[in-house]
Amino acid sequence: MAQLVGLETLMPAGAQDMRAALDGQGCSSSSCGSSSGPSDMPAEIWEKVKDHPCYSEEAHHYFARMHVAVAPACNIQCNYCNRKYDCANESRPGVVSEKLTPVQARRKVISVANEVPQLSVLGIAGPGDACYDWRKTRETFELISADIPDIKLCLSTNGLMLPDRVDEIERMNIDHVTITINMVDPEIGTKIYPWIFYQNRRWTGLDASKILHERQMLGLEMLTARGILTKINSVMIPGVNDQHLMEVNRVVKGKGAFLHNIMPLISDPAHGTHYGLTGQRGPRAMELKALQDKLSDGTKLMRHCRQCRADAVGLLGEDRGQEFTMDLVADEVEYDPTKRETYREVVAEERGQHVAARQKVDVALASVDADEAMLVAVATKGGGRINQHFGHAKEFQIYEVSPAGVTFVGHRKAEQYCEGGWGEDATLDGVIAALEGVRVILCAKIGDCPRESLSAAGIEATDAFAHDWIEAGISGWYAREHASYARQIA
Repeated sequence: MAQLVGLETLMPAGAQDMRAALDGQGCSSSSCGSSSGPSDMPAEIWEKVKDHPCYSEEAHHYFARMHVAVAPACNIQCNYCNRKYDCANESRPGVVSEKLTPVQARRKVISVANEVPQLSVLGIAGPGDACYDWRKTRETFELISADIPDIKLCLSTNGLMLPDRVDEIERMNIDHVTITINMVDPEIGTKIYPWIFYQNRRWTGLDASKILHERQMLGLEMLTARGILTKINSVMIPGVNDQHLMEVNRVVKGKGAFLHNIMPLISDPAHGTHYGLTGQRGPRAMELKALQDKLSDGTKLMRHCRQCRADAVGLLGEDRGQEFTMDLVADEVEYDPTKRETYREVVAEERGQHVAARQKVDVALASVDADEAMLVAVATKGGGRINQHFGHAKEFQIYEVSPAGVTFVGHRKAEQYCEGGWGEDATLDGVIAALEGVRVILCAKIGDCPRESLSAAGIEATDAFAHDWIEAGISGWYAREHASYARQIA
């Protein structure tokens, strides 16, 4: 099989070059390639989400987002947030390396669009609140949409000022809005929010939580009435709202939320947050999965979130923001749509190829005589392929496989095992801990030493399915595993 090329290398402007680079790659969803979209989604909704990497798990293999940090002011305090600390290698909400004016944001977005053909979405996620710092948010979107009219506009908000902005959001064709909703019971809110600033005064305690809750619900209802897609972000905080998020899900789904994204609390003491300094732990990976599984019946869940920085650039799971700092952006820029237009044409052709492969996988799995669901970790650089060396992986995509099919369930971050050709035992211990519950790792290549150590920890690692489609490799391993078991008990 030909060597596969990562999507991040698809810079050539020519369709032939892009097609050659994409050859053999694909996405990881059975819905990909369908002109009408998934069977459970109206065509007009699919049209809105098919190229949005946050609203479509399939799209995030192909399309990139960009956040511009133009809205630094915030009107609430969250116990999990501290925006004073920044490290270029750190990925968490509210973190930025440089704040921008709307005019600077325009220059930066055009520069990225000219160099990153995967770019499909422009978002404003702070580092404060996009609806509170509204003048800058509005000016930024108006400037950029005038130059790049086809780019999707997206904003994130805590919801406190959202009802006052809905009319303008609709007028500006912002058709994706993310609201962070961590509670629908104000008593629980008192444990999460020390204060809010509303109507020119600071509110604390139960009064603050009641106001925030009422405003969030009103904003969500108003967006739903206008046909604007909403994604609800909820931070899972063990012992505070982890059980309550079931009720949050029920309420927001009833009010028309399109997608629910439950994110693990990040509580490293080094970040200086209240939770971090008081020892509040985040959920374990299997705790997060257990909650998501409880909500999977009839709820659209976002499981591929990377909890991006407020200045993130690139595909989910990567951040190219340091390539486009303002000192590297030209003073005068002019948008050239050629690369983005060509890329979309090529991807539209490629997306259909994976549908047939996925259909074959479903048929093959249905014939496996088993009823056990297993978790599989995949080392991938993108494109829906098993195409990354184990030692180079900084995260693993997690799938669940059973005779019912292959389902993406999340990702696990891990420290890169191999640095400069050498692997550290302590690092491998961290990888093993991160892969709790996983039966096998599928990768493009792995050395004998880490393979043996993983095996001793009860995790198989194999490169037998290198460069296969992810689903094909997983189903092949699953069928082989159960064929071996059948022979043992025969």
